[in-house]
Amino acid sequence: MADLIEQYNSVVPVDQNYTYELLATVIDNLVAKYPYIEMGTIGRSVMGKDIYYLKLGKGTREVCYNASFHANENITTPVLLRFAEQLMEQYVAGDTVLGVYPRLLFEQFSLYLIPMVNPDGVDLVNGALTEGEYYSRAKSIGQQYPQISFPTGWKANIEGVDLNLQFPAGWENAKQIKFAQGYTKPAPRDYVGVAPLIAPESRAMYDFTIDHNFELILAYHTQGEVIYWKYLNYEPENSKRIAEYFGRVSGYTVEQTPIASGYAGYKDWFIESYDRPGYTIEAGLGINPLPMSQFEKIYRDNIGILLGGMTELP
Repeated sequence: MADLIEQYNSVVPVDQNYTYELLATVIDNLVAKYPYIEMGTIGRSVMGKDIYYLKLGKGTREVCYNASFHANENITTPVLLRFAEQLMEQYVAGDTVLGVYPRLLFEQFSLYLIPMVNPDGVDLVNGALTEGEYYSRAKSIGQQYPQISFPTGWKANIEGVDLNLQFPAGWENAKQIKFAQGYTKPAPRDYVGVAPLIAPESRAMYDFTIDHNFELILAYHTQGEVIYWKYLNYEPENSKRIAEYFGRVSGYTVEQTPIASGYAGYKDWFIESYDRPGYTIEAGLGINPLPMSQFEKIYRDNIGILLGGMTELP
């Protein structure tokens, strides 16, 4: 089998920070090279950028993986893009990825990948947004939180709402916790907003999920090399077994979500609403944003998780 991140003829660069423009170019190139991939959008960001999805496979069983909910965790975007490319490379070749035939997967599953939930925030962190009204407002917000580096410490959407604190699963609890920490207004991180689902990016994820029948979701974040698998006392069938499998194949630890971060996330809402396995994967180690030099290790650690999100379902 080809090397997991071999760049020969690759259309997914893994040696540069991703921006919305680069994402759009890579998606266009992937779809042009592999017409089997379906491309679409789940909605638009505050600034009107498309929130893209890729669909691989034609099966009746649906799973969904997302990345870059948080602006400075955007090394997760190429993880999903490279996974899509690797599956298609071996699909065309009739070969396997770690012993799994994509052709067989695609007969059973429809895999939805949402590689950049927060394109405005990613552009702010990675230097593609450096002027204009939205930048000025974000900079003004950042100046009110001098303890958080600007723009590299920015996690929120461009209006200062943390997209992963926007879901109707203990949102009031999240508000109480984050307000007590001082995040009572738009901020680079940890502001829950004035109500659930007011951020268009979170709303798009919510609506897209409702419109589908996902059996499992993976939400990719950084950092810590940790897998979070529970929400409160909810323990969907097979969720612990799959989490332990993910831990074995990745070397990551498997933990319950810390209480201070344990509410209003996408994974939390999915588990509460559907009683199905949902996971937050905290990839890599270090200070966000992680350097692209970590990509190779992150991808190698996570390829088993990405495959297992399908193969480990009963």
